[in-house]
Amino acid sequence: MSESQPKSQAANSHTSVLNPKNAAILVGFRDGVTNDFRLVPRDQAVVSVFDSNFLIGDGIWEGIRAVRGRIQFAKEHINRLFQSAKAMYMDLGLTKADLLSLLHRTIDANDMGDEPHVHIRLVVSRGLKSTPYQNPHVNIGLPLIVIIPEIKA
Repeated sequence: MSESQPKSQAANSHTSVLNPKNAAILVGFRDGVTNDFRLVPRDQAVVSVFDSNFLIGDGIWEGIRAVRGRIQFAKEHINRLFQSAKAMYMDLGLTKADLLSLLHRTIDANDMGDEPHVHIRLVVSRGLKSTPYQNPHVNIGLPLIVIIPEIKA
């Protein structure tokens, strides 16, 4: 274990370098109730306790890499996400091109176009529930989409 690595963090293939640039990142949110997309400072990025993913694990995600502004295997990641949504009877409420645009807007807003090692966590939750119940019919609006980019080197 290196001296720069926290003692609680064992070295392995998933260990990331804590980068101070990540403290100021903007997280992309597509609100399923209003259908608005906004960029929120990391320290203000919160999800409701009535969110489907929080309540019952009702969501899907992709881990995506971007190199100097280019999303690696973008088509494959987006196709897989849409296939997962279809398997869960989840209508994302946007096209594949729309989702790719949201990913690029988030990368651009964070000025990560020149960064060689960006990891994007794309999380989709079935969305907000009116009550903590499993039935998807108690969901309000469209799925919540969260885009979290981080510099990993």
